[in-house]
Amino acid sequence: MAMPRVVSCPTCGSQVTWGAGSPFRPFCSERCKLIDLGAWADERYRVPIVEPDDDEQSAGDMPPDRGRAD
Repeated sequence: MAMPRVVSCPTCGSQVTWGAGSPFRPFCSERCKLIDLGAWADERYRVPIVEPDDDEQSAGDMPPDRGRAD
């Protein structure tokens, strides 16, 4: 029988067994889950956006050559 996987709660760091007995996984409790959700809602977490260089953007604006003869 395999050992159950144990992870750290992203909010408080306590150990959580990954399985049916932990309904809020990867969080240890509903409280920690809601704290994390509130952080996203308050925009404390953000996914970074990478802006393309001007050269990359210009090349992306041009339609691809479909092999037509000149």
